[in-house]
Amino acid sequence: MALKKGDPTYVSIGEISEELDISFHFLTKTFQSLTEKGILKSYRGPSGGVAFATPPEAIFLIDVVRIIEGDDFFDSCLLGLPGCGKAAPCPVHDYWKEAKIAIKREFETTSLAGLADKVSRQRLRISE
Repeated sequence: MALKKGDPTYVSIGEISEELDISFHFLTKTFQSLTEKGILKSYRGPSGGVAFATPPEAIFLIDVVRIIEGDDFFDSCLLGLPGCGKAAPCPVHDYWKEAKIAIKREFETTSLAGLADKVSRQRLRISE
C-alpha cells in the first residue's frame, strides 16, 4: 500500500492476499488490529478495502510490530519461556539479546514510507 504513493484509494484485502500469497483470513485479522489502533481505515462494499488512516511517513515498523505482537515483543523470550534471563537463559537468549537491540533500533527509525522508497529504489521484491 505504501508503494502506491499519493493514491488514497482503498485496496482490496483479497488483492493484497493474492499479490503477496498471504492467507486472506490472516490479513483480515492483522488489518483489523491495525485499523483498531488507527493505522489503517477500512471500508466495506464492492470498492472497499483498507487504506492508510495515518500517513506512511508517520508509521514506523516498531508501531506495526507492537500492534501485532504486543508491547513486550522485544522484552520477552524469543521461545516464549517465562523467566528467561541472565539467571535462567533459554538456548537462544544470548543471540536474541544482541539481535533484538539492533532490530528494535532499525524498526524505530524505519517508516513504512522509507521502506517503500527502499523497495522502489533498490527494486526489491515483496512477493514471489
